[in-house]
Amino acid sequence: MNKIGSVEVITGGMFCGKTEELIRRLRRATIAGQTVQVFKLAMDTRYDPNKLVSHAGDDYDAIPVNKAGDILEFLDETVTVVGIDEAQFFDDEIITVVDELAERGIRVIVTGLDTDFRGEPFDPVPALIAQAERVDKLQAICMVCKEPASRTQRLVNGEPARYNDPVVIVGAAEMYEARCRLHHVVLIG
Repeated sequence: MNKIGSVEVITGGMFCGKTEELIRRLRRATIAGQTVQVFKLAMDTRYDPNKLVSHAGDDYDAIPVNKAGDILEFLDETVTVVGIDEAQFFDDEIITVVDELAERGIRVIVTGLDTDFRGEPFDPVPALIAQAERVDKLQAICMVCKEPASRTQRLVNGEPARYNDPVVIVGAAEMYEARCRLHHVVLIG
């Protein structure tokens, strides 16, 4: 019998629990006797270079890779579940790699920011969302008003970032916080 693969995307802004939810699903798959392999981009060295680590401190062993194509190179042939963290850091080849994994009958669970600090779509995550069988958009808590937050606020010296600042800067609470639509600010110029 051929197993049908699938793609699940866990998305939302920073601090909404994407990695925590990924780890929860991976642990459940392990309990169910499924073979799990997890990948993260090597440039994401926050907390631990060889583990997924949520902002809450949960962790799970991961293989650091330099580009999306490396996932196929390091893939164990017995794997039935693949976890991929922080898809927005990968090159666009991640879209093809995720599709190929699902075509091989693998359950692929991917996390990624759906929007950047500007509030604009953060490629390649929107394309992954479009090909997914399941999408869960999580919300954090706005650090200004304590209401649900769907945006990621980048701060530079405590002030909102400027629109023309680089899109990808790896960081955590020292430079980002969750914000609702009302309190999300991007400076122009």
